Amino acid sequence: MFDKLIDRDAISEPRMPRVLSRRTVLTAGAAAGGGLLLSISMPGWPGRADAADAAAFAPNAFVRIDRDGQVTLVMAQVEMGQGTYTSMPMLIAEELEVELAKVRLEHAPPDDKLYVNPLIGFQVTGGSTSVRGFWKPLRMAGAAARTMLIQAAAAEWKVDPATCRAVKGEVIHTPTGRKLAYGRLVDAAAKLPVPADVPLKTQKDFALIGTPAKRLDSAGKVNGTAEYGIDTKVPGMKVATVAACPVIGGKLGNVDDSKATAVRGVRQIVKLDNAVAVIADHMGAAKKGLEALVITWDEGASAQFSSADLVQQLKDASDRDGVVAVKQGDVAKAIAGAATKMDAVYQMPLLAHAAMEPMNCTVHVRKDGCDVWVGTQVVSRAQATAAAVTGLPLDKVKVHNHLLGGGFGRRLDVDGITQAVQIAKQVDYPVKVIWTREEDIQHDIYRPYYYDTLSAGLDASGRPVAFNHRVVGSSILARWAPPFFKDGLDSDAVEAGSGPYGFDNLLVDYVRQEPPAGLTTGWWRGVGTTHNAFMVEGFVDELAATAKQDPVAYRRALLDKAPRAKAVLDLAADKAGWGKPMPAGRGRGVSVVFGFGSYIAQVAEVSVGKDGQVRVERVVCAVDCGQMINPDTIKAQMEGGILFGLTAALYGEITLKNGRVEQGNFDTYQAMRINEVPVIEVHLIDSHEEPGGIGEPGTATIAPAVVNAIFNLTGKRLRKLPIDPAQLKSGA
Repeated sequence: MFDKLIDRDAISEPRMPRVLSRRTVLTAGAAAGGGLLLSISMPGWPGRADAADAAAFAPNAFVRIDRDGQVTLVMAQVEMGQGTYTSMPMLIAEELEVELAKVRLEHAPPDDKLYVNPLIGFQVTGGSTSVRGFWKPLRMAGAAARTMLIQAAAAEWKVDPATCRAVKGEVIHTPTGRKLAYGRLVDAAAKLPVPADVPLKTQKDFALIGTPAKRLDSAGKVNGTAEYGIDTKVPGMKVATVAACPVIGGKLGNVDDSKATAVRGVRQIVKLDNAVAVIADHMGAAKKGLEALVITWDEGASAQFSSADLVQQLKDASDRDGVVAVKQGDVAKAIAGAATKMDAVYQMPLLAHAAMEPMNCTVHVRKDGCDVWVGTQVVSRAQATAAAVTGLPLDKVKVHNHLLGGGFGRRLDVDGITQAVQIAKQVDYPVKVIWTREEDIQHDIYRPYYYDTLSAGLDASGRPVAFNHRVVGSSILARWAPPFFKDGLDSDAVEAGSGPYGFDNLLVDYVRQEPPAGLTTGWWRGVGTTHNAFMVEGFVDELAATAKQDPVAYRRALLDKAPRAKAVLDLAADKAGWGKPMPAGRGRGVSVVFGFGSYIAQVAEVSVGKDGQVRVERVVCAVDCGQMINPDTIKAQMEGGILFGLTAALYGEITLKNGRVEQGNFDTYQAMRINEVPVIEVHLIDSHEEPGGIGEPGTATIAPAVVNAIFNLTGKRLRKLPIDPAQLKSGA
């Protein structure tokens, strides 16, 4: 997801994003009620002031230690199942020398300066950047706090700080065994200058980082005390549900609400430009009231628009010249002189998010302020849209962030929050707006449809002498982050556009083609890398088949300049038993991807029934994500990402007919069932490199491995998702 906001260069083997040095600025002060308040500031990142201008600096994360020794981490990043609320505290606890269970977490309030994601430039959780962005700053904060506490203890004992050490929340004077708990030292430590250059632990000294740690948020999720946005309860609160125009880009016409207002518990009907809301005492009454409305819609210009129209527009656009993303050598000349020429068109459909927690937001608008209770990946943008709708200054809008019951990029947009505030403006009490599952799927912000053309030339030995990839689709960056959309190039759309491979002659370009107004595209648990992995890995497999070479060996020969990619490929192949005979009725396929700073290889084993239904029997995954923080989290994220990607590969597709989304719930937008889940094996490479992301690359890698396995079994090449059983039926 928007990985190229971090690094704009080198599509095939991007450089690691720059990381913060120990020159990161740390400041200390007294916490409210006494204690040590440590903050960190990061000069040099987008939107940051120069280090010399101290008055312009604002910290981006806080560590608070009170007189009872309680350590609190105010979390700039949000938890949506990815394990952030465990991995981030591990960074603090490692250097601060406290037990992980002793670290308490608080949701950060909106503040783009104080809680900036250093890899993106504002307060946002996405793009698998949480650990990558805060890997060093949080460790530095913990190390500085530990050093200051040791200095405070040494001053009280009148000894050399070098004779003291910190262990489990205490400072110990090694020669005498004297001890002082952190809580006893925080007031004195707060008065000390922050050390200018605090040494961080090396990997060999890690006691916590790299070890499997129990999730800190598990207990609350098991016993029901964890609070998601949909759990919000506010005194005097009413509940609303909405219906937006079912035609993309359409508006609200007339509403006859006479029957709806007669429903017991219905309090008010609120009309918006393109939607109507029914407010009631509870959700049941709100839904009954909504069903009782007689609505006339102004369907607008897209009333006859269909998926076929969308594909035709993209196909036509693919004939236009693209904006060059990567160019090396002379592709046209190399292909013209090649022994074998190959062309292919690969397609991926519109996709919804279908997070377990449907879109919801609770808002209370008053003359003097506005409170918003919501789970969002963009807390500061939530505050900004509420301020814009209400006309209130930012400091009068308070956002209460919650755990997210699934984000997957959907909650990087604030359309649902904007709508909830528009509704709440028209009432004088708090209102919780909940979208039904149908509303959630039919008015989602969809992963774009991509229509990509690929071509290559092979020499007499089957080795590619040229590789050409034209990406055609909507630009998310142009809407979501306009400053990053430059000269017509959406750098995320072309991310991983040639895979991790080395091609002497390479051209990756991009053609922007937007769908009709009202059909908005957005992030989806990885976009550029996710879609390009399918295109590139499928096509590379075609090249290997044409060359009559083993798919793993063929890829290895193209990875001499990407040793980490080759290592995960070798590990996955070895653990999967590549080259050994398969059971009858099974095929095996492979893919290897670099994305989000991590290297992933997967081998899928599949079977295909006579009816063409595909069953994924086994997935072997190898991961090099750099320095591991919590191996258990990495494995869990790989497993979850694989299942998320498999759902999309097997079933995921949003289609349009007469301007309407045809899918509405899990009966028509199917998710994998538990009985369909394959055996998944995850193997981790112990690495000393900077940490990479883990939330999205597992999703990117699975679809091509599956379609390549289908080819291995059936000889049928699938270039379009989702997988169509009709193409695989016996005799088809």
